[in-house]
Amino acid sequence: MMNEENLTIITEFILVGLSGDSHLQFLLFLIFLCIYIITVLVNTTVIILYRISPNLHTPMYFYLANFSFLEICYITSTVPKMLSTFLSKHKTISFSGCATQMYCFLLLGGTECYMLAVMAYDRYHAICHPLLYTINMNRRICIRLIGGSLLVGAINSLIHTVLTFTLPFCRNTVNHFFCDIPPLLKLACIDTWVNETAIFLISGCVIVGSFILTMISYTHIISTILRIRSTSGRNKSFSTCASHFTVVTIFYGSGIFMYFRPKSSYSMDQDRMIAVMYTIIAPLLNPFIYSLRNRDVKIAVKKLMIKLSSSKTL
Repeated sequence: MMNEENLTIITEFILVGLSGDSHLQFLLFLIFLCIYIITVLVNTTVIILYRISPNLHTPMYFYLANFSFLEICYITSTVPKMLSTFLSKHKTISFSGCATQMYCFLLLGGTECYMLAVMAYDRYHAICHPLLYTINMNRRICIRLIGGSLLVGAINSLIHTVLTFTLPFCRNTVNHFFCDIPPLLKLACIDTWVNETAIFLISGCVIVGSFILTMISYTHIISTILRIRSTSGRNKSFSTCASHFTVVTIFYGSGIFMYFRPKSSYSMDQDRMIAVMYTIIAPLLNPFIYSLRNRDVKIAVKKLMIKLSSSKTL
């Protein structure tokens, strides 16, 4: 039952952040500012390389460029506000600002889930049906798959945001560095079984569903690779998929750990560290794992550097 005496109208929330130690605030600010700048610059570089390099105008790099754009938006939905709280005495976020942050974060996170499945589907066609690859993954199909991923993310985020912010809150101190579902459920004055059920069912369709689709693609990919007689051909195919599988493991592993547990087992100190992994560290590492170690991207970078150096000499 809801305790009406404790029920207050919440107009803003207080974000606890990563640490309550005031001596660490400026150091954390510098660390995460550097991570944010590097992440934005590296992902922007991937997008620019795709735009200016004709050899990268393939479905795979089209998806990588769009994924890099999502990563920029994804990290921007949480880190700038976190940086401001490091330097501010009043670590508050408005009620509407908190709802907007949650919606954007869940929208981008859900979209990325299905983008990873789409990228696995792309690798499936490239390895299992190479002769029909350009037909099966033409521009129109690529755009539709990205649009479908965005639609799934939008529906998922809208449902969770509405369910969360129609709850009555008794407290306004969010034990996290951004407005996520688990810490906000702890502030509710009523039982949140509806929200927890929605997390298991709806988020299950998004996270687990996209993960299953990804694994189905990889099952076909691996069986096809194992039938390749050439050792060099097998190694090349495995190296093409290894980077994507690494990103899948990091993203889905941390996401499943965060959202598929009963409320009673939430540990906010532990959850904040896990959240740092998939909201901040993963967007930093992904372009290095995916793109900048790729041979075609390295060639594009070298060509770009030669153009830049030649233009300076002129």
